[in-house]
Amino acid sequence: MVILPKISVVGLGKLGSPLLACAAAKGFSTVGYDVNDQVSANIRKGESPVLEPGLQSLMSANRSRIKVADNYQTVVRETSVTFITVPTPSNANGRFSVEMVLQAVRALGKSLVKKNSYHLVVVVSTVLPGDMRQNILVELEQASSKKCGKDFGLCYNPAFIALGNVIHDLLNPDFVLIGESDQRAGKELADFYEVFCDNKPNLLRMNWVNAELAKIAINTYVTTKISFANMLAEMSEVLPNADVEVVTKALANDRRINPAYFRGALGYGGPCFPRDNLALGALAKELGLQANIAEATDQINRRQAFRVIKRIEPYLKKQTKVLILGMSYKPKTNVIESSQSIDIVNELLELNALVEVYDPLALEAAKQKLGHRVLYANSLEQGVRKADIIILATPDQTFLQLMGFKFKSETKKVLLDCWRLLDEKRLDKSIQYLALGRGRTVRKPA
Repeated sequence: MVILPKISVVGLGKLGSPLLACAAAKGFSTVGYDVNDQVSANIRKGESPVLEPGLQSLMSANRSRIKVADNYQTVVRETSVTFITVPTPSNANGRFSVEMVLQAVRALGKSLVKKNSYHLVVVVSTVLPGDMRQNILVELEQASSKKCGKDFGLCYNPAFIALGNVIHDLLNPDFVLIGESDQRAGKELADFYEVFCDNKPNLLRMNWVNAELAKIAINTYVTTKISFANMLAEMSEVLPNADVEVVTKALANDRRINPAYFRGALGYGGPCFPRDNLALGALAKELGLQANIAEATDQINRRQAFRVIKRIEPYLKKQTKVLILGMSYKPKTNVIESSQSIDIVNELLELNALVEVYDPLALEAAKQKLGHRVLYANSLEQGVRKADIIILATPDQTFLQLMGFKFKSETKKVLLDCWRLLDEKRLDKSIQYLALGRGRTVRKPA
């Protein structure tokens, strides 16, 4: 019988609470800790502290294996592996601030002073190359008065997840990235993932700096694909009879090009992609190098909202009401951080447009961000019936209902489908359908 280690998670937010629940579901005894008392209280009651599909049911089913600690002493005393999943927000120069990681590390270190057995510390929070060795290791050794590799292990283990799919992504990763202080630390973490993962991913073990660079490079490479596809979409909109979807699917048939994140629609957003791209550029400057591709990727992404406005500008008149469908940066989440929809709203308000918004999950977050500057639809149908122009900004399956709506309107409603989610032929005849990434249709001469 395999004896599973007891694990702890410090930072119970969008990543930490799913990690805690998933570990409990896989049979691990878990201890969570968060500086936010409300978060801790919610988890003690068996309530999910964040909105994430499947998380509430997972926490409810595994409450017996989830404990919430009041202090770091309990975290260290009752477990042998601690995952740190606290935020690393971006500084003004684009670099990640590791201050919250260091606060956690100092507290863990002080609690390790009295511990005689080996303890593995795993940093999941995204950091930049050099942070593990130059900052985190130094603070942990100083606070604990112990030696890394002898008294404790230290790994960098960033997660590759998408909000709305966190549980699936944690349990079924494409691969697991492990930056290890030494062989023992790396093996213990690899052994954890042998039990934790539902699939059998490659466990890529390497030193800290290679793992740090790999993490930031992967996300930046994905954003480059997105912006490249959007550049092709911009061209397709100008070329008669062009369709970016046909073009990108053709490219994806080349074995060197993976079709994932290669669609040609709106730009990327969320808590990771935009800042990871900027962070790589900041790192390059620190090294005396240039990150021209990362900078170009960011420039293309920043102009996508303006591109949407240009597409509907011929239809914008005084008192025209514009409805934005989807405020989150992607479906199945209420997160609006760096959302393209927010950028589109701000561009429309600059033009004095009357703006109404609707989102099945992110309406409250949108209200906190936009306040009284816009109107808020209580339902999809309510918003659509009052709108003159509809912008489908998030490819949420909820919006497929549009293909069943019937309207009695003297004037046509303009619908801009930024993701080509809808079938134009199934829309009401009162809808004038436009799609990003497609040029105007020009019939062949007879």
